[in-house]
Amino acid sequence: MYPPNFDYVAPATLDEALAALAASDNAKVLSGGMSLIPLMKLRLVRPTTVVDISRISGLDAITDEGDHISIGALVKHAETASNALVAEHATALGQAAGATADIQVRNQGTTCGSIAHADLAADQPAAALALGATMSVASVRGTREIAAADFFVDTLTSALEPDEILVKITIPKGGKSAYRKLGRRGGESDYPIAAAAVWVDGSNGSISAARVAVTGVGPKPYLASESAAAIVGSSGSGEAIAAAASHATDGITVLEDLYGSVEYRSHLAKVYVKRALEDVLA
Repeated sequence: MYPPNFDYVAPATLDEALAALAASDNAKVLSGGMSLIPLMKLRLVRPTTVVDISRISGLDAITDEGDHISIGALVKHAETASNALVAEHATALGQAAGATADIQVRNQGTTCGSIAHADLAADQPAAALALGATMSVASVRGTREIAAADFFVDTLTSALEPDEILVKITIPKGGKSAYRKLGRRGGESDYPIAAAAVWVDGSNGSISAARVAVTGVGPKPYLASESAAAIVGSSGSGEAIAAAASHATDGITVLEDLYGSVEYRSHLAKVYVKRALEDVLA
């Protein structure tokens, strides 16, 4: 199916892109196009203006900023998956990017685009949550920062305003992280039926801080706060991991569809929180 007619704008600078968004009552941002174009073809979204930011320079780098790393709006999934800085300081995000869709999508789609899209079963939003990422967004009104914990509002709904662009995400250094998933076709290159990203920090054999995020299970990616609380203060033993995993869906409305019942998804959430914790604490 073809999308309805729309105006296409390809600005050369970020300021031009922000001005184009502000000038339209119904504009959408295009970076890699892996999320927006299918929705437009299905006529689930009908923008009157598409603002293509893919030609803007300075948004395609992963940089070391001292106490954190920064990932620009045009960094592709494949680059996130293979970048040495990400592998060292944001392991879960690199693993999630490498498990995103297929090789064609990973070479075209962007990490920030996936996060801004806020799909309930996308891989990288869970990693951003677990890593305590911060989203830097811009509009003609200025810039602001949104914590990952406040960014994902509902299915396909983020805290971004219609005239804002997610220009980069920043991830603090420190701790260790991992991402594990079960894809809908049994592998990793597909939307997950259930997946978990975890981050832990500690010393002297004791875990002092942790974050556990789950995706593919509820109406949005979420932080499993009870799972994190259960592992903090422990030595990361098998018993502590099992206790943490048992809280993977506490307080969450678990979804049911043709890929899994509520009971099956709830079980898988616990399984993959356990496996991710085992990976990071091995």
